[in-house]
Amino acid sequence: MSPDAPSATPPNSTAARDVAYHVHPFTELHRLRDDGPQVITRGDGIRVYDDSGRGYIEAMAGLWCASLGFSEPRLAEAGRRQLERLPFYHSYSGKTPDVTVELAERLIDLAPVPMSKVMFFNSGSEANETAIKLVRVHNNMRGRPEKKKIIGRKGAYHGATTGAGSLSGLAYVHLGFDLPEAGVLHTDTPHHYLYAEPGESEEDFATRLAGNLERLILEAGPETVGGFIAEPVMGAGGVIVPPATYFEKVQEVLAKYDVMFIADEVICGFGRTGNMWGSQTFDLRPDVITSAKALSAGCAPISAVLISEPIYQTALAASDKYGMFGHGSTYSGHPLSVAIALETQRIYAERDIVSHVRSIAPGFQAGLRCFIDSPLVGEVRGVGLVGAVQLVKDKTTKVPFEPSERVGFYLLDRALEYGVILRNLKDSIAFSPPLIITAEEIDEMFAAFGKALADTEAWVAAGMPRQ
Repeated sequence: MSPDAPSATPPNSTAARDVAYHVHPFTELHRLRDDGPQVITRGDGIRVYDDSGRGYIEAMAGLWCASLGFSEPRLAEAGRRQLERLPFYHSYSGKTPDVTVELAERLIDLAPVPMSKVMFFNSGSEANETAIKLVRVHNNMRGRPEKKKIIGRKGAYHGATTGAGSLSGLAYVHLGFDLPEAGVLHTDTPHHYLYAEPGESEEDFATRLAGNLERLILEAGPETVGGFIAEPVMGAGGVIVPPATYFEKVQEVLAKYDVMFIADEVICGFGRTGNMWGSQTFDLRPDVITSAKALSAGCAPISAVLISEPIYQTALAASDKYGMFGHGSTYSGHPLSVAIALETQRIYAERDIVSHVRSIAPGFQAGLRCFIDSPLVGEVRGVGLVGAVQLVKDKTTKVPFEPSERVGFYLLDRALEYGVILRNLKDSIAFSPPLIITAEEIDEMFAAFGKALADTEAWVAAGMPRQ
């Protein structure tokens, strides 16, 4: 990815759109430095409240994770019971808490494809760091020590640690941190709206991107490429829904060159796309699945890595060879987080949260698409209970606003005034509400957003006067 400023290329060029799309407008840090953060003190249902007592619909479920909202009493009670019974124990030296075993078994039963074992950590970043090490140990134990490179995608987000940040394809995760590290490659963003050639169908676009992936593997040397990582739906990169036939064609390439497929389900997992896993929504057949966020409904730090039997067997062989499989942490499978995650999974099953998502998703998606006629909206996209409204300066050329114009942040400020918290992802306004949201609350959320969008249209038409 190029770190050049957007002005380095003509404003209507594909390269300009690519740069503007991947550079994060960190001007918000300056506002925080001057004004300080908005302080949130409590939550109730899909709403949170600030220190002045004002409530807001949290239309992003916090950071995509508060799937059961902000006041589920069963999760608080599950944590309390666990703290009283076994507040801590590790998963080292042949020992593990009973609840950790129970959650692992449940996740294996829920897996979208056959999986063998579960490894627990504390964040999505740690889960994806683990996936990197699994690619390495798997190929070391199979006598392929050169097959270590991993391919991510431009625009993807897999975490901010050194390894996971390298896999990410966003400039703000790389710039200033000497990332990405060697051994990480990036292929195309599967965003048909921005990157398709004129007249190119979704299927033809997918064919071209799969061909580009194959060329990247061949140029790098198939004997050196060990892994490919992808979110079913790109989250922090702008809620990018894959074009038709994309994953079908990509998986054919991966199988052809024996490249391990890592599905990053940190955002998509546990109901967000209308299935328990995004892998089910898009018919993925991964070798490794990473998950976090809605695993515990955002109420405790925990992540899980599901691995297939072949991956497990090579990890087991590594233990035989080296005396120990040297990967884990003090808080891996922490009983408090596990107990809350386990209760979260029980709630999902008892309340049939996936069916609820399916029942209200059509209204949610239709509500999003009502904004397509705005002069500022170039595309609306989404699946299940996740979506985005793409802001553009020119609907014909799809040229985005300059980050310095802060149009997306202006819209967010107006939405906040109307009682809704949203997130701006390079002028894609993202929606990812708690999975418990009702049809009436969806209508309320979109009504407020519509007012904020109208205010933004008027502000842009007036020449975007300084606030």
